[in-house]
Amino acid sequence: MIPVELYILLSSVMFTLGLYGLVTQRNGIKLMMCIELLLNSANINLVAFSANQPNANGQVFALFSIALAAAEAGVGFAILISLYRLYGTIDLDNINALRW
Repeated sequence: MIPVELYILLSSVMFTLGLYGLVTQRNGIKLMMCIELLLNSANINLVAFSANQPNANGQVFALFSIALAAAEAGVGFAILISLYRLYGTIDLDNINALRW
């Protein structure tokens, strides 16, 4: 059996990469991918800690988190497609539709 510390290490690396990408990227699709990395790192923690306990609460929360991530991705990509149709780019520095 793989120790929990390795799962935590994997999750922290994924979270760090996602956070770095979220701070540095300006492309809409890359931002969505970084958000997915953040959510998946949390799911790895939930499942890893749930595997060491006799209950499956962490796995159930991970399933809800996956469903939430799928809904977030669908809405986010729909917004990006509409912004691309309106402005011709998905570079978020060039889009000022949500500003005054």
